Amino acid sequence: MTLRTDSLEASIRYEGPTRSLQLTTTAADGLAAFEGQASAAGDGHVLTGPLSTANAKALQAAFPTLRPQLIGGHRTSVGTGDRTGLATPGQARAFGAQGSGVMPVLAQQSIREMDRLGRTAQEVMDDTVFGLVEAGWDSGFGADCDHIKTTEGIDRGLEAGFVMFTLDPGDMVADVTGGVTEADAETLPWDQLEDTLEDAKKRYVGMTLDVGHSQVEVTEQDVLTAVVKYGRAVVESMCLYRHATENATQEIEIEFAVDETKWLTTFFEHYYLASELTRLGASWFSFAPRYVDGFEKGLDFLGDTEELRLNLEAHHAISEQFGGYKISLHSGSDKFSIYPLCVEATQGLVHLKTSGTSYLCGVEVVAAHDPELFASIWDISRASYVKARASYQVSAHEDRTPTSLAGVDLVDLIRSADARQILHVGYGDSLGGTDASGASIHDRFLAVVAAHQAEHTDVVAAHIGQHLAPFAAGPAGH
Repeated sequence: MTLRTDSLEASIRYEGPTRSLQLTTTAADGLAAFEGQASAAGDGHVLTGPLSTANAKALQAAFPTLRPQLIGGHRTSVGTGDRTGLATPGQARAFGAQGSGVMPVLAQQSIREMDRLGRTAQEVMDDTVFGLVEAGWDSGFGADCDHIKTTEGIDRGLEAGFVMFTLDPGDMVADVTGGVTEADAETLPWDQLEDTLEDAKKRYVGMTLDVGHSQVEVTEQDVLTAVVKYGRAVVESMCLYRHATENATQEIEIEFAVDETKWLTTFFEHYYLASELTRLGASWFSFAPRYVDGFEKGLDFLGDTEELRLNLEAHHAISEQFGGYKISLHSGSDKFSIYPLCVEATQGLVHLKTSGTSYLCGVEVVAAHDPELFASIWDISRASYVKARASYQVSAHEDRTPTSLAGVDLVDLIRSADARQILHVGYGDSLGGTDASGASIHDRFLAVVAAHQAEHTDVVAAHIGQHLAPFAAGPAGH
């Protein structure tokens, strides 16, 4: 596949696992911004160059569709993170084949994943650019610097050209399961909230909150619980928001996410967060509350689907009261049974995020072509699971999985629930590890996948296509 302008053609060339950028132009000065070896060829000029940041940026200058776009105006959007840097061609093919009307967010990685993989935000962007060239994708894409908890993380994303920032104040969400008192609420940093407890109570106590299918009468205890649970998170959100918006040199958009906490976000708590962030001057296009239980990494939804429907309908109804923003579904990988429900409950105003499921497609390719390498990945992932699971919503038990892979069908293993979660959350330790010979597992993994990139692209496209079809069939696709 290639990308073309009137004077420049770009493609990615594979020689085994080795990749290079191939450019053809009618005028030699069209190659001046690129690194590599240039030569005359017939009536034109060609260049073979490395997949470097300089070349990625030169491609973005030459091809406007390789620059990330804002996604807020698109009613339905799906983010497909890529932990290997090789999944973008398959993901783009899936959007082309089964994602009509759905906005793709093809550069998406959390700061946590970047740190675990030793990857920079610029490398995430570069890999996406080269993947889009490989796919011949010229229909635009979004770029999400995901689950940011620090201003330093924002700076990384801004420097690399990301335009979506998912701000995560989850560490500031308080455990209120033991109950709260007015004295607890008085300890909040009310000066930073530009508020007082008495004024907060006046705004909310006694209000009737319409959540579509029902109404919620807000009590004083509801308000005390909300301010203690989320007050400091509001302060942190505004700190991150102001840093992002004040330091951005390009137009950006914001998502707020409190989904990675242990405690469900009640409907009033969602309203409280939206109301307070609005009062303090924030605007956003997407919000991720903590939903009802049932969202786990790498598996279909495990909870009560009707409870989820009511939950999503209420969160959507609240978003409509603030101008209509998207309800964001994190841990969205492989939740096939609920995608139609999610589209219906939000009227298509939904943003889905997947990440590790594309990595597992790469793991399947490795298992097929280098079982010894897969065994190293499995052993490390299994051993590290007890530690790794602390960062995720998972329920796998390593003692239900094999220690020896002799006679085990590896694809069946990868697709089984316990093993899938273990591999899903063990990526950091396994890819950061070494095999028995001391060789880098990460380097071997990339070499195997790149050597079989056509197969890998087919596997990713088919799997991500399953995610997209229900969203393309919803309101955004018509």
